[in-house]
Amino acid sequence: MSMNETDIQHGAGQIPALALRGLVIFPGMLLQFDVGRRKSILALEKAMEENQLIFLVTQKDLADNDPAEGNIYSMGVVAKIKQVIRRSDDGVRLFAEGLYRASVSSYESVSPFLLVNLNKVETLPFRPTRRAEALIRYTQNLFEQFIQNYTHIPPDIVIGVVQKKDCGELADYIASNIMFDFEEKQTILEELHPVRRLEKLAAILKKETQVLSIETQISEKAKEQIDRNQREYFLREQMKAISYELGEDDNPQQEADDLRDRIEKLGLPKAQHDKLMKECDRLSKMPEGSHEGSVIVSYLETCLELPWNVSSKEHIDLKKAGRILDREHYGLEKVKERILEILAVKKLSPEIKGQIICLVGPPGVGKTSIAHSIAEAIGRKYVRVSLGGVRDESDIVGHRRTYIGSMPGRIINALKQAGTNNPLILLDEIDKMGNNFRGDPSSALLEVLDSEQNNAFYDHYIDMPFDLSNVLFITTANDASTIPEPLFDRMDVITLGSYTHLEKYNIAVKHLIPKQLKKHGISPSQLKIAPAAVHKLIDGYTREAGVRTLERRIASLCRKCAKYFVEDAKKKITISPKKLEELLGPEKFKPENASKQDMVGLVNGLAWTSVGGTLLPIEVAVMDGTGKLELTGSLGDVMKESARTAISCIRTRAGNLGISHDFYTKYDIHIHAPEGAIPKDGPSAGTAMATAITSALCNIPIRHDVAMTGEITLLGRVLPIGGLKEKTMAAYRSGIKTVIIPAENVSDLEEIDTVVKNSIQFEPVDKIDQVLKIALTKMPIPQKASETPETMQLSAPKNMDRPSTGAASIPQ
Repeated sequence: MSMNETDIQHGAGQIPALALRGLVIFPGMLLQFDVGRRKSILALEKAMEENQLIFLVTQKDLADNDPAEGNIYSMGVVAKIKQVIRRSDDGVRLFAEGLYRASVSSYESVSPFLLVNLNKVETLPFRPTRRAEALIRYTQNLFEQFIQNYTHIPPDIVIGVVQKKDCGELADYIASNIMFDFEEKQTILEELHPVRRLEKLAAILKKETQVLSIETQISEKAKEQIDRNQREYFLREQMKAISYELGEDDNPQQEADDLRDRIEKLGLPKAQHDKLMKECDRLSKMPEGSHEGSVIVSYLETCLELPWNVSSKEHIDLKKAGRILDREHYGLEKVKERILEILAVKKLSPEIKGQIICLVGPPGVGKTSIAHSIAEAIGRKYVRVSLGGVRDESDIVGHRRTYIGSMPGRIINALKQAGTNNPLILLDEIDKMGNNFRGDPSSALLEVLDSEQNNAFYDHYIDMPFDLSNVLFITTANDASTIPEPLFDRMDVITLGSYTHLEKYNIAVKHLIPKQLKKHGISPSQLKIAPAAVHKLIDGYTREAGVRTLERRIASLCRKCAKYFVEDAKKKITISPKKLEELLGPEKFKPENASKQDMVGLVNGLAWTSVGGTLLPIEVAVMDGTGKLELTGSLGDVMKESARTAISCIRTRAGNLGISHDFYTKYDIHIHAPEGAIPKDGPSAGTAMATAITSALCNIPIRHDVAMTGEITLLGRVLPIGGLKEKTMAAYRSGIKTVIIPAENVSDLEEIDTVVKNSIQFEPVDKIDQVLKIALTKMPIPQKASETPETMQLSAPKNMDRPSTGAASIPQ
């Protein structure tokens, strides 16, 4: 179906349509653009066959390659095709002139090209008014401001703007000759009222002028910065050239420039970046070979080696962590469970802070190796920092750079060694720190181990904050009581107890023996240690809470057998208990209950030490004298007070115990704790001393298979004590059958190993009378009412026919 140009100009008709992407054409506007879509080229060919008229309309979505009816604006412009030029890439270049506005009434077809029915749109006539004249002048002034910031406007366009006196024509002319958003241009095209059209254009022009003004300011600032950088670069290059002519190739300026480049690549926070840049500026002004220059270089190198933005990826897999802990450590079930709980919480809440773990236990129980296993389980770098013997707080927070030989503290050094800002740092032996005139290092650790403060840890050498909040700190200690209270309060304590005989046996068989065989180059088929020999090695050659001495004894066996294997490579050795004595000599420790009998004045006390629990025998002898009290055995003040308290307690109930009321004036009492070279202190031997005193005064033996612990009061009350787990372990190792404990310590029995609970009978007491009833072979005969202190003589009770309970064997 064909039509002519007259038909369109007089009303409606059909015409090919071409959808424009990002372009809007106005009446009277000459436009050239490339056409590449197949549908658009077919529409051009159809228009050239007809009357060279085509409807140019803008599509709404620029990404749509085949726009449908709903994605094309209804208002467009009928244009006259002036020229079509074929290109080498099968596309064409179109030159067209806009004639008049038109709107789509319907789509005749959309394939193979757009064919639409149009209605010519008549704009409203322009009527000159003062307001319209003012609007024209205002718009022309805005246009002048616009071209001041936008220099790509040809002069003839500027002249055309000045000559236009019609609001509608001026709006169309300016909109067609400047660049702004096609959607805004479309609103200008669709506005038929000439004054309102110019008002809309003026608003758009005002906004574009402001945007261009801001862009110009930004451009000028960027140009100033570039000019400044070019000037600095030029000056530095001149300085390099001068230094080269002077023969100073390695000048501070070159070194400062290299350091600047490294600082820029780090991407540090502004405060740290500016400080390091300032140090680089100082370095560049230093003379060649100056001492201060070398100090600055050392400082900058240290700062640049720190892992400011480097972190390792953490993987928390509870099953994997459990496997690693089980592989590396036998037993310690409660400790492993506690660690897995901490890891589970950290997996659920990765941002959780404040989990500073403190592993407390005797030497050799695996505190350090557990920390290493945790690092391996969660994929963090592991660094160990030994705090044993640290006396200077500068070891923790570094020395100021004003001192010769200054260096950063151990925490910063550990981070530099790890290479990441989220390692696992083990602070080993935190209870071995001391203080002197140089300061208190434990106080310096308060900031390190406080999650609310360590995100800006301040090392004196680095002299700027470093974030430690991502570091997982684990500390170890043998004796938690020596850790200062503020520091101890910041840590989550996990207690590791002594190993039982069975645990030591399994550790030796599964870990220590294979490890030492491999270390000494001996194959398992060459050297075998019989199970009975391992048991004898544990009981007869070691006496400790951990397994370090046991490992040394196994290493000694490997060394002694190594010379036989060198002489005869095919030789095979099996170490039996008898062979063990040949290699290591006689047993170092005999079972403590080998020749024990119920004795008067000898009681088994229980003591806690930093290396585990121990059996503390206490002896009491009563002699004729004048009432002196002798205390020996390197006893501390608290223990001496407990002895005096025990005597006063016995005096208050002397009648019930069949003891003369004036014994303290006629007899001297000597209390002794064997192994006098070892200092002993604490109140927990009170019940033991009271029992031994009663036994000596009444001449009644004490059961040798009973041990006890508890603090005594003047009124005979038994108060709770600490360290029950270690003390009961010592009783178990010594073959004790019955342990007397304070009633208030019953809740602590939950933490005691099952094998200990199955081997020992626990007797909770709250009065000294209950202790005596259990510990003495028989109770004393109370003093008769008719007897008086003057007539009564201290003598042994006549009913001592109760047989001894015999020696107890050590359970295996």
